[in-house]
Amino acid sequence: MPDGDDGSRDAAAHARGRLISAVDVVRGRLTAATLPLEGTGVAEARARRHDILAQIDDYLLPRLRSDGAPLLVVVGGSTGAGKSTLVNSVLGAALTTPGVLRPTTRSPVLVHHPADAPWFAPERILPTLTRVHTTTVASGGSSVAERDGTAASGVRALRLAPFAGMPPGLALLDAPDIDSVEVANRELAAQLLAAADLWLFVTTGARYADAVPWELFRAAAGRHAQLALVLDRVDAGGEAVVADLRRMMLEHDLGDAPLFVVPEARLDPDGLLPDAAVADISGWLTDLGGSADARDDVALATRDGVLADLAEAVQGVAAAADGQAASAARLRQIVEGAYADASSQIATATTDGAMLRGEVLTRWQDFVGASTFMRSIERGVSRARDAVVSFLRGGEPDAKPVELAIASGLEAITIDAMETARERVRSAWRSDPAGAGILVDAGATAGVTGVSTADLRSAIAEQIRAWQGDVLAIVQEQGADRRGLARGLSFGVNGLGVALMLVVFGSTGGLTGIEVGVAGGTALLAQKVLEAVFGDDAVRRLTAEASERLSRRLGSLLEADASIALTAVTALAVSESAGDELRDAAEELTRASADERRARVVSAPRAASPVPALRGAHLRAVDIAARGVSAEASGAPTTSGPAEEPRKPGFWQWLLGRQG
Repeated sequence: MPDGDDGSRDAAAHARGRLISAVDVVRGRLTAATLPLEGTGVAEARARRHDILAQIDDYLLPRLRSDGAPLLVVVGGSTGAGKSTLVNSVLGAALTTPGVLRPTTRSPVLVHHPADAPWFAPERILPTLTRVHTTTVASGGSSVAERDGTAASGVRALRLAPFAGMPPGLALLDAPDIDSVEVANRELAAQLLAAADLWLFVTTGARYADAVPWELFRAAAGRHAQLALVLDRVDAGGEAVVADLRRMMLEHDLGDAPLFVVPEARLDPDGLLPDAAVADISGWLTDLGGSADARDDVALATRDGVLADLAEAVQGVAAAADGQAASAARLRQIVEGAYADASSQIATATTDGAMLRGEVLTRWQDFVGASTFMRSIERGVSRARDAVVSFLRGGEPDAKPVELAIASGLEAITIDAMETARERVRSAWRSDPAGAGILVDAGATAGVTGVSTADLRSAIAEQIRAWQGDVLAIVQEQGADRRGLARGLSFGVNGLGVALMLVVFGSTGGLTGIEVGVAGGTALLAQKVLEAVFGDDAVRRLTAEASERLSRRLGSLLEADASIALTAVTALAVSESAGDELRDAAEELTRASADERRARVVSAPRAASPVPALRGAHLRAVDIAARGVSAEASGAPTTSGPAEEPRKPGFWQWLLGRQG
């Protein structure tokens, strides 16, 4: 039982709860920060984020929420290192699958004492792996594993193998090869190692210097993960290999990690190594299983290291999240800038007189030439008002050709501006890794920058027709307010509407009174016509209203087209505050972890309890030496550390690098 009063226990429980909550918050923040935009270093940040989430789910939260859970020892190593044979030899039963098929298996085997089954049957650890159960195997018996189709079907599964000879409180997991030819198996091996309380890493004299395991070792040393190495299949006279491996361990801050040496030996008919070959490893694991204090030391050391590594890693993901927010803002600015320029381009082209040239001018001149009224306006503006009434009563010339010419000109201006904006967005996004990824995902010709040109032209034409209807409605409404012109306007609305359109295109919105004569007095003449009918002040007001409606209708087209690209960015749910939220969560995790360590209730020393001895444990090298038989003569392995002494308090702390 914990040593201390109820207050200390309550404080420890509260601190543990706060720590679990802090890890949950970190998990939530990481889940939300998906890092969807491409960019420098993003792929690495995504992989790190994925690994962090996997370790939180597979190891950290299960370990925090399940005090007293069995210690999980994951046996990993390179292809052909003999992991499965070693595990089977330690257990004395063929519970795992050695041989050439091993690199392709997707069902790692977890061996545990039957009494520990409730810890592993549910998805407490490694929740993404389907559970596959085998028939209970008696100590020293043969495996009678049930057949299943998980490996053949490609489903990742965790095969649970209860074994009565396994010490309670200890479980061995035989992982796939870390350098498997299959990417999925390499990923699974890394996932299993990240979920371990303790690594038992197996290599050989031919493979111990490979780069892949040392990358894992560096990561393990960085977060103080508990690790032991097994140098397997060492030929006689292999002292130089052992010495070189020890040198590399020292260089990589693994000098305190136990190193077991297993000699090359002939397998027995059951495919197992001799008892003496696995004696030290079996004895080490048996002692670990029999000491609750030792198991707690290992679990807490690994857990504390993972927490420290997690807080630092989250800071890195936070920096990547900041980059995502900056990329999203940059993409939005590209779109907003391109379409703001398109709006300015349209506004300039529809107010500087450019619309009063070409086809519009020709049709207007035809309209003017067909009217005795218009010629009278040219001869004397002072007689315009009387001429208007007389002209309108005599019939209205056809203004439709001018309307069509105006619509065609507006359409060309608007399409040119919008297509220019689209191309600016496409070009800028293509040169930006974040934008290029969105364009690739869109996969269509128009992509995220709008509908097809044909549909765009149709939408523009519809808005222009609607605006021309607006202008006619404005003229008609103004004429209805002037009773003396009501009868005449019933015939002249289209002509006056066309004149108002031309005034919009040939002046600064009609707001300043500045008249702009363009193309032979086109706008001037149109303005004088309207002034003759409605008066100066009314013309200014009508022109401003017509101009505002044109801007609003064409602006709606620009906004709709721009919104397609902006929505593509928004849909990625890149949060501007994700980086700050991750940093805050990491800082709270650091504080909660420190408080939990301070509040941790110190356990009273517990005596080792008798447990089932793993195969060969009784043949410890020290026992062989005591009988006067050399380890070399017996075929027993040697550890690379100091010769063993009788067990004493703190032995496991010393053996696992926790001295002091």
